[in-house]
Amino acid sequence: MTRKTKQILWISLAVILLAGAAVAGYGYHLIFAPQFHPKETVYIYIDRDDDADSVYYKLRSTVGETGNLTGFYWLAGNKNYPRNIRPGRYAIRPGDNALDVYRRLSRGSQEPINLTINSVRTTGDLARQLSRQLMIDSTEIASRLNDPQYIARLGYTPETLPALVIPETYQVYWTIPADDLIARLHKENERFWNADRRAKAQAINLTPEEVVTLASIVEEETANAGEMPVVAGLYLNRLRRGMKLEADPTVKYAMQDFALRRVLNRHLETESPYNTYRNAGLPPGPIRYPSKQAIESVLNYQQHDYLFMCAKEDFSGTHNFARTLAEHNRNSERYRRALNERKIFH
Repeated sequence: MTRKTKQILWISLAVILLAGAAVAGYGYHLIFAPQFHPKETVYIYIDRDDDADSVYYKLRSTVGETGNLTGFYWLAGNKNYPRNIRPGRYAIRPGDNALDVYRRLSRGSQEPINLTINSVRTTGDLARQLSRQLMIDSTEIASRLNDPQYIARLGYTPETLPALVIPETYQVYWTIPADDLIARLHKENERFWNADRRAKAQAINLTPEEVVTLASIVEEETANAGEMPVVAGLYLNRLRRGMKLEADPTVKYAMQDFALRRVLNRHLETESPYNTYRNAGLPPGPIRYPSKQAIESVLNYQQHDYLFMCAKEDFSGTHNFARTLAEHNRNSERYRRALNERKIFH
């Protein structure tokens, strides 16, 4: 072999090695160097019907001008990711590399969400509220909560079902199945009703379900947090004396007319076990899914000797409270005049 031939071979080998090193370095860069550059942590939501193309589309919005998805594509193709897409809510952090994100998505390493449950009136409202925050469809939740046999296994009836849910913020995964979500809510309910709260309920001769029922009436009566314990104490006074609650919100519930602004005598004749003008004691169950604050207002009610309440004539959302019927009638007359002046007749 001539000297010139050897030189050519050495140069060729050097070129191959340099090219290999360059390719290896570029490959290393695509996989291990930061490729994702959102300004702050963002989240992508991969749904049940997403395919590889839609996942890649969602990822492209997080790469930034200097990022590159080639390394992610290579990993996904070699690991058969398109056939193993896992739904979920995934974090993309500034400075993530392709391997970080691929491992997160391929392993289903989700970030939990803060699921906020607010006080609502109906099971349908609850199902829609949950479905807006989770991957679950509202019909999946409603079908279970409207199934008497399903909720009976949890210890509830269709009437007492709202007592199951304690409105609060919970950390769950976006993909949580409907059954797991309901089981979680049941567990949180049992945690809420600890020994201290159960003792308070027993002290006022109410079960937890009855406390929630009364809380639902209290919350419908007033949106003023400071008034809630006062209203709760008033209704407890009436219960102890064997008086009918005569709560207007129960009439609206019986009529299923929540927009009713003025309860008239004819409305009070509505035939329903929920109408507390016709029936003594508490209704069969809550008339809404009450807030935690309303529940606590019953357990920690204000002690006083009020027996009557009437909305204030200034429409402030607060009430005039009375100890006697005569005093209450004067309050009611002022409120009726205010309604008439504003031409609120129904």
